[in-house]
Amino acid sequence: MASKEKITLKVKGMHCASCANVIAKSLSKIDGVKEANSFYATEEAVVSYDDSQTNVKEMNKKLKPLGYELLEEKPEIANDRGQHNPNNHHHAEMLELDKEKEQVEFALPIALFVFISMMWELASSKFKFIPSLPFPESFWMMVQLIFATIILFVLGKGFLRALITFVRFGKANMDTLVGLGTGAAYFYSLFGFFFPSLLSRFGLPNSLYFDVVIIVIAFVKFGKYLEARSKMRTGEAVASLIKLQAKTALVKRGNDFVELAIEEVKVGDLLKIKPGSSVPVDGIIEDGESNLDESMITGESLPLAKVKNDEVVAGTLNIDGVIFIKAKKVGKETVLAKIVEMVKNAQNSKAPIERLADQVSAIFVPTVLVIALLTILTWVFWPTINLPFSQELAFGINCMIAVLVIACPCALGLATPTAMIVGVGNAAKKGILIKNAESLEQLHSVTTVVFDKTGTLTTGKPSLERVIGFSNHGEEEILSLAAALENHSEHPLAKAVVEEAKKRQLTLKKVEKFQNLAGEGVKGQIGKATYWIGSEKFALNKHTLPKTANFSANPGESLLYLLDEKSILGVITVADQLKETTKEAIDKLKKLNIKMVMLSGDRQDTANHFAKTLGINEAIGEVKPDQKLAKIKELKAQGEIVAMVGDGVNDAPALAVADVGIAMSTGTEVAMFTAAATILRGDLLKVETAISISKSVMRVVRQNLFWAFAYNIIGIPLAAGLLYPFFGVLLNPAFAGMAMAFSSVSVVTNSLRLKLINKS
Repeated sequence: MASKEKITLKVKGMHCASCANVIAKSLSKIDGVKEANSFYATEEAVVSYDDSQTNVKEMNKKLKPLGYELLEEKPEIANDRGQHNPNNHHHAEMLELDKEKEQVEFALPIALFVFISMMWELASSKFKFIPSLPFPESFWMMVQLIFATIILFVLGKGFLRALITFVRFGKANMDTLVGLGTGAAYFYSLFGFFFPSLLSRFGLPNSLYFDVVIIVIAFVKFGKYLEARSKMRTGEAVASLIKLQAKTALVKRGNDFVELAIEEVKVGDLLKIKPGSSVPVDGIIEDGESNLDESMITGESLPLAKVKNDEVVAGTLNIDGVIFIKAKKVGKETVLAKIVEMVKNAQNSKAPIERLADQVSAIFVPTVLVIALLTILTWVFWPTINLPFSQELAFGINCMIAVLVIACPCALGLATPTAMIVGVGNAAKKGILIKNAESLEQLHSVTTVVFDKTGTLTTGKPSLERVIGFSNHGEEEILSLAAALENHSEHPLAKAVVEEAKKRQLTLKKVEKFQNLAGEGVKGQIGKATYWIGSEKFALNKHTLPKTANFSANPGESLLYLLDEKSILGVITVADQLKETTKEAIDKLKKLNIKMVMLSGDRQDTANHFAKTLGINEAIGEVKPDQKLAKIKELKAQGEIVAMVGDGVNDAPALAVADVGIAMSTGTEVAMFTAAATILRGDLLKVETAISISKSVMRVVRQNLFWAFAYNIIGIPLAAGLLYPFFGVLLNPAFAGMAMAFSSVSVVTNSLRLKLINKS
């Protein structure tokens, strides 16, 4: 039976933003491919396809002629010493980087010497007191020819391959521009070196450009090396998380604990975790106690004491005691594996602001080729320049090569994704998991934050305060019936009722036909009678309060009414407590001039009490899930950019419709799957941290885009010789190569500054 697959694969041969566009478009045209995206910043492709129509092998048949290849390999897993499998992508990338370093170390000294010689010769022609170079010009040209040949056909073979691909398939990228510029300069110079008389006969300039070939390729390769090294640093967040994955585990087999590969561990296995070892799977402590460092998972720096029945997660470090755990989740199901996947997906997603760069990059290379052609034609045929033909042609060739070399879309292609990658990584290290780049971008413009109360602003572990029976119903009878119903509910208030009943050692009767009434309460049959337990509004809609009921709720108390088919039997009051960080988190958001709204299923006076205590602008009580959803829509209709912070099933619709949904990891999985971001350990201070990170990222993105656009807007006309008729200024292709190389490096370096921002 056919199924739709979605895979993320490394791409070999992706060198620039234009490559990413070519790969995505080529994959999209393959029968069976539903959607394809490629990402220059991570050199990966994400492809959704029907496996009955195509596969990776078929996709590579389309890509390989263009110089690209999808790599099918197992994901990288590091052992406890941080050593890496030599067959994985990271190791291959390191080898490729080392190879590029060797090439740069060979070419760069030659290029620098040639460049200094070129500057010396230029200076000696202008200033008579500077002597000419102390060796014959013919000898120097021969040396340049040898070095240019080696550098072009060995170091620059990728550029020539891109040029051949362009000729054969019409697919152009950044390497095509460099290949076309340096190839034209080399072969023109080669012809001029061996047949100088023919150049004179046809009135062609006798200028040789071997020095340009050497300098341009050397500096472009140097820029690519620096760029690749910097790009590897942008993925450090994922790499550091991957290193937390244990490679082996001590698993009980028979009467002994044996060391097995992590892939052999199964759900239900008993594992032994020694001091100083990483926890290999998610599980529950069966025996022993210890302090665990969960900083890389939660963002919390202080170790946490763990005892029997406590949960532990893969990747955390056991500090000082021996513990035995029962495996609950293994492999891709562990929290760590899901975090790694979520961070990688987020880093490979595209923010709306990136679409502008993508659109420009897609048409950039063909446009540059047209500009280069127009440049040389303008120099030769424009009547107002008034230069000899040979000089016009020489200037035209010079400018054409400069345009081809300087017109680098790489800086534009890297401007947004590199900043997003670092931002998502920073957030992950602080215990904030952001699902996609769009959410990270949206966070910076949030104007209103809507909070759920229970489990979000409060601990979500309230305690029972009072049990009050009406019409001769006793306290224990009310608590016993309520606990029997609530024992089937996941609501935090329900747990408080059940825990109190257990403390009093009450017997909980069997409940049949249990039903969860979203936003209202629960219903079930005990014996032959049907009972409900729910909010005051729900209870009073069904029955009137007995005349014998004489009580008043204290501020902050939540009320749970027990009723049967005839009357309200009693009420239970439960008080929730604010989280330690809630007040500080609200105060920090106030400093950002963000409006805050609290939505709660509790009574209005309870909601008002918490809102007043915290200084929240607006509080709405007794709301159902659909009313939370309606409130979010209302705020959005008013022009607010809304972030919804919640933790429960009843928050899921509001989390989905908000501009940015933020879930507490201490809540339900439904909330986390629905939300755009998840805060580990439910620390509300991270909400302000997430917004601050987003603001920093967007500031850097705008800086990157400004300089990337400015570089091309200024560089291309300058390279084309626009200033020559007015100021006599021409841009040497060698300078164009250096400028192009460092433009990409400057963008990546600016993005890496984000590692220093919000570091605390």
